Order: sequence, then C-alpha cells, then structure tokens
Amino acid sequence: MEIEIRRVGPGDANLFGHVAEEVFDETVDSCRLAAYLGQPGHHMIVAVHDGTVIGQTAAVIHRHPDKPTELYIDEVGVSPLFHRQGIARRMLEAMFALGRELGCEEAWVGTEMDNIPARRLYETHGETKTEPFVMYVYEL
Repeated sequence: MEIEIRRVGPGDANLFGHVAEEVFDETVDSCRLAAYLGQPGHHMIVAVHDGTVIGQTAAVIHRHPDKPTELYIDEVGVSPLFHRQGIARRMLEAMFALGRELGCEEAWVGTEMDNIPARRLYETHGETKTEPFVMYVYEL
C-alpha cells in the first residue's frame, strides 16, 4: 500500500476534497482551510492514499523575544482504518524536519493523560521530557 507524506500549502486546497473519517476533529471548512494554508508560520503535513487524505499533522512556528524558536504541533490525526501503520510517526518526522529547516530549536506537543496511543507515539521520538501543565480555554 502506497502512502504519500507531503507538505501542503495554499495551492493544495483541492487535495482536501476527499478526507477519511476522523482525520480532523470536524468537517474541513474550505474558508478556514484557505486561511490556515495561507497564513505564514502555519504548516501542515498530510498522508494521502489513493487520492484521499488519511492523516494530518498541523503545526505553528512560535517566535519569542527571550526564548528559542519552537514548533508547536497542534494536531495529529490518522483515520482509524490506517492506525498502527507508522503514518503518524512519518508525519511527525516530516514536521520535525520542516521545523529544523525553518530554524526551530525544539518542538512540543500536548495530549490528554488518558490518550495512551498518542503518548506512546510521542515517547518514541528520541529524548523527550514530559511537563505537567493546566490548560484554560476561553470563548472569544
């Protein structure tokens, strides 16, 4: 089975006409997609099989005046039909490579304590450290 891992940009919106279930949390909205892909510092890597997006990882470059530039990995999703095939690992490796290319010195990602598959994935990527934190969400 051939699965292509590729970076997407503003000219790739047509690629999202066929997206497998559970790759994203919600249905992809074409206006939001165009805004995301067109925003400098926002990056997406997808996995494609037979013309269908079966996985995605999205990340944002964070630049700070007092700390090294970092890559925040915001989302990682793979269709359940393609779990346990190394697709998420390959997308993360591609995103880490892109982050290094863009001058990032570290990357970070968060997940829920009970998301054991995600934690296993993240813990297999070299030397990692976990940090406890609390997240607050505000409606704007």
